[in-house]
Amino acid sequence: MSTLYGDLAGITDPDNWTPPPKSGGHRGRYLWTDAFGVLNFLTLHQETNARAPTGTKDDKYLILAKRLVDTVHSVLGRTRDGRSHLPGATDEEPLRGGLRIGKIDERGPDGDGQYHHYLTIWMFALNRLSLASGDPKYNRLAVQLAEAIHPRFFINRESTRPRMVWKMAMDLSIPLINSEGNLDPIDGYVVFRLLQAAAMEMNDGKVLDEEIGDYKRVMERKGEHFVSSDPLDLGMTLWTTHWFSEREEWAKKLAGRCFEQIYELFEVDRYLERNIRYRLAFREFGTALGIRCHSEQLKAKGGADDLTSHADAIVDVWDPYMDMSLTEGFDEDDLRPITRVMYATALIPGAFRSGYLGPEPKTIP
Repeated sequence: MSTLYGDLAGITDPDNWTPPPKSGGHRGRYLWTDAFGVLNFLTLHQETNARAPTGTKDDKYLILAKRLVDTVHSVLGRTRDGRSHLPGATDEEPLRGGLRIGKIDERGPDGDGQYHHYLTIWMFALNRLSLASGDPKYNRLAVQLAEAIHPRFFINRESTRPRMVWKMAMDLSIPLINSEGNLDPIDGYVVFRLLQAAAMEMNDGKVLDEEIGDYKRVMERKGEHFVSSDPLDLGMTLWTTHWFSEREEWAKKLAGRCFEQIYELFEVDRYLERNIRYRLAFREFGTALGIRCHSEQLKAKGGADDLTSHADAIVDVWDPYMDMSLTEGFDEDDLRPITRVMYATALIPGAFRSGYLGPEPKTIP
């Protein structure tokens, strides 16, 4: 985390800390990387206080998470020149226009815009910050973002068979990629339910009911969910299902199919023999994240855990390559920031895991 966000141990005034522009995106911010950064700060907060002497508490990392959130909103919640909010947003409602990805290029096939799966991981980070801090403001910001972006990613939303698009323009005016993301409907269904549960706990009411229904109809239209062989998609699917696999059949079945794919892709001996030159570390760290979250859940329920060795193997393979410095300048192909932040998560998923920050809201519908 220090390679992205500076000498954390040396920060003596966290309230006035400004995150350095080293997350690998436009103006130094990249939404996916910084979402992991916020969650890793919450993990550091929890781990630090778990080891602190009785009666003492250190909120430094919690404050750093809040400062990173504010910085991301001030950069990616505004136009690329920084002069105005994205359309629909205001000072009072800064996320009503969504959040830019933070791509280096403004236009082109891989230019800036808004990704549904980046937005849902940011909503999740805000939700976890709300739980960790006890401040409902952050879950309310997540709900605000959810309400703003949701209808823009749907086609034929009012029908019985709606579909989604994968990428929208920076101002949410038009789709940039019309295809439907493999994991987007499940991401939305799970994360929006977590936001709703927290909102109900804080007496904000049963928000996002219609939106959750939209995702459910897309899931029903798609039928049995496709389990990707891409390590990142596979890992994030396993992470998403771990929230409901103990009590909902769709999630249990999907998790089981993810296990089968992991056994196929990451059989340890064969995995260690593959040429590392043709692989991407951050994608495999996503697999490790999903494995560790599910493994902790299985262990907590007294079940057998035979997947942790796969996560350990992934980390061990990449560990010798993780001694990387970060410079101020990045080009669009520089994967060091996202690799570093996801490496930290692969080591200790922490705040990504159900129940890690304390009991989950009891009112998850």
